Amino acid sequence: MKRHCCENMTYHANFECKIHENHFECPDKIIIFDRKNNDYGLIIHDGVTSSISISFCPWCGSKL
Repeated sequence: MKRHCCENMTYHANFECKIHENHFECPDKIIIFDRKNNDYGLIIHDGVTSSISISFCPWCGSKL
């Protein structure tokens, strides 16, 4: 498992909803982490599978 920059990022990047199978349908899932490409994104809850890539942690400000 990858080590993330802070506790908040670790929690949100690894969050698994017990109700929604699709990350994009869960209102509690706000960070998407692509392990293959080591990319982070903020999920846009607009009814489709949209996200915005981020380069810095929204909680601690570390470069991702």
